[in-house]
Amino acid sequence: MSSIEPTPEKALSPWQLIYGKVHELRARWYRERAERLPRPVISLGNLHWGGTGKTPITAALAIHFHQRALRVAILSRGYKRRGRGVTVVSRGGGPLVDPWIGGDEPFLLAEKALGASVLVAERRAAAGRQALAVLQPRPDVFLLDDGFSHLALRRDIDLLILPRDDPFGGGRLAPSGRLREPLASATRAHAVLLTGGTAEEARDVARSLSAFGFHGSGFAVALINPPPRMISGEPLPQGARVLVVSGIARPQRFLNSVERSGLEIAGSLSFHDHHGYPSSSLQVIEGRAKAIGADFVLTTAKDRIKLAGRLTIGLAELDLEARPEPAFYSWIDDELDRLRRKGEAG
Repeated sequence: MSSIEPTPEKALSPWQLIYGKVHELRARWYRERAERLPRPVISLGNLHWGGTGKTPITAALAIHFHQRALRVAILSRGYKRRGRGVTVVSRGGGPLVDPWIGGDEPFLLAEKALGASVLVAERRAAAGRQALAVLQPRPDVFLLDDGFSHLALRRDIDLLILPRDDPFGGGRLAPSGRLREPLASATRAHAVLLTGGTAEEARDVARSLSAFGFHGSGFAVALINPPPRMISGEPLPQGARVLVVSGIARPQRFLNSVERSGLEIAGSLSFHDHHGYPSSSLQVIEGRAKAIGADFVLTTAKDRIKLAGRLTIGLAELDLEARPEPAFYSWIDDELDRLRRKGEAG
């Protein structure tokens, strides 16, 4: 785990302190004005700028609740999607719209979290109201995807996701650090989820954040790469030379995962996060693959959904799955059951 410890407030620059105060005032403003839904809302999000494993964790939690016979609706922003307003991406049986209409991450959640509905909107409360109006039976619980900073909707449980290799984001806000909110914002969270770390490391991170007002629990989440496979579902042939292509926040992490898989990497291309892959990008990929003699293009699940059927070269993916420690599921089940009993009593 990174040796960087949380930066004490007294060591921060005036800019950092001012930026932090703005976030504090924003949180205070929304505390009095946030909308509430008549079902428990569980938010999953981070303090970092992307790349912490939110999507696979959201999918894992949705699947867990579905296995408990709970009806789940995932509410997401649908970043960089086309159109506005509320869009129903799925009703539990897979995507109903393409990733350009629904957003790449909501589309992926609709694929992975079968049994859960997925809705997107700029205002997640509007998506929740629509879910209650059109889904039958109505949802038992809402999962707020990438929701830690979306304060316009009141949540009952806030889960803060931190990566093991950079849990405190350098201790500073952008542009000198990698945080989009101050570490003091962790006080809103009920638990931290440390991706890629051990249970003991997760507890250590939780204890370190107590200096910033956090008093919740810490849990570990393993991020696992299943064997790479063709988009048809077949295993990628042994000895295949691949061109690694990604449009994610932290492409080096993906490249490292491909290296650990033992594949022969002929070359790599990185595009910006949520890249839409216009025809010009496809030409770049095809040209690079031909120039280096790649047998296949290997990409992430999020990029695969936008590249499938659009390349002449074979396409394969290296997926990412989240496996929270059992103690987390015990904790979240107890918390949700408590909330549901409280709602029934009210």
